[in-house]
Amino acid sequence: MKKIGVLNSDISAVIADMGHQDWLAVGDAGTPVPKETSKIDLSVKSGLPHFIDVLDTVLIELEVQKIYLAEEIKTANPEILTEVKNRFSDRVIIEFISHEQLKQNLKRSKAFVRTGEMTPYANVILESGVVF
Repeated sequence: MKKIGVLNSDISAVIADMGHQDWLAVGDAGTPVPKETSKIDLSVKSGLPHFIDVLDTVLIELEVQKIYLAEEIKTANPEILTEVKNRFSDRVIIEFISHEQLKQNLKRSKAFVRTGEMTPYANVILESGVVF
């Protein structure tokens, strides 16, 4: 039995399968997930699990070189924006795109991890880096 990191077998498998510049998305309960994108649904009830808790766990195992956030998070959810930024060093590029573009980009993601987060624009696309 795995004892640290991502215990969810579906998320763990996606992370293990990722190569350089692949995408994995983590987001709120209301995000529409394209049918061609695998959805890993962790939501239990409103607010559970929190977006940040799931992101923190994914970041234990995933090397990230770039993230994509909705431009709208800056004004609609600055608390989550601050929390997300605090998790990345200056070496990780942060790119802001429209929420509509972010939703379209989910088609390219290997998977979307749905949390129970109920705050607006609590979504991130993580672009994998390399560890060497």
